[in-house]
Amino acid sequence: MRIARLGEFEKERAAVIVSDSEAVFVDDVIGDWNRTALENGALERVRALDLSSRPKVKIADYRLGSPVARPTKVICVGLNYAQHAIETGATPPTEPVVFMKAPDTVIGGFDEIVVPPGSVKTDYEVEICVVIGKAALYLKSPADARDHILGYTISQDVSERHWQVERSGQWVKGKSFPSFNPMGPWIVTADSYDPTDVHLWCTVDGEERQNSRTSDMIFGIEHCVWYISQFMELKAGDVINTGTPQGVGMGFKPEKYILGGEIVETGIEGIGTIRSKVVNY
Repeated sequence: MRIARLGEFEKERAAVIVSDSEAVFVDDVIGDWNRTALENGALERVRALDLSSRPKVKIADYRLGSPVARPTKVICVGLNYAQHAIETGATPPTEPVVFMKAPDTVIGGFDEIVVPPGSVKTDYEVEICVVIGKAALYLKSPADARDHILGYTISQDVSERHWQVERSGQWVKGKSFPSFNPMGPWIVTADSYDPTDVHLWCTVDGEERQNSRTSDMIFGIEHCVWYISQFMELKAGDVINTGTPQGVGMGFKPEKYILGGEIVETGIEGIGTIRSKVVNY
């Protein structure tokens, strides 16, 4: 199943994608795809519906918003692709590198990425994003994570490298600017998707920048969910960005950052593609 939120900003309605061009609204049944609804069985209630009896709408007639509403946490795993660790000159980590970014960075997958004032080091990062379906705390093994994953979507983990790398403190400063986490176009539920070896890519103005497979991950997705649950309670609707492969702007010589005016396309096999115009603040 593919679940989505369609409509103008802060007026999105919960929907199910029933074909590549059509969706049906389910907000009358569950309210929204958010923490409260998911904790109260929203997915199970929608699965019990006869979707074929509901009016269909054309996806193209609506804005695709973030497929989960107002996540309480955005958790990121850094340096989680072997080739990306090499291109940054970092030693591959022995445990997942975990950091946070502000939840308000989450926007729709076709919304604009806004370059902060004066930035010349804003970067792109394709990532497969895990959306949590039910609370997870102190999981006993990575295999236990499967029961706590709602599904998967595409995340563009935009980063401002000057604030992330050159200013003292934690990476969160370079990750939390408004618009720095386009997500979408929808969530593919975990029962219908295997993320262990899928193609993911990113282009800037049609130029291929990132091209890899999730099999290059150092720590698998279930391992990351299990690991994070050892020191943080994951809640329904929380999102985990699981790392980016090689080809980010800071990895090129000379570096290739996004400065404004570009089109960034981000895709993952079996999920789809999101597309954002880059604008200046």
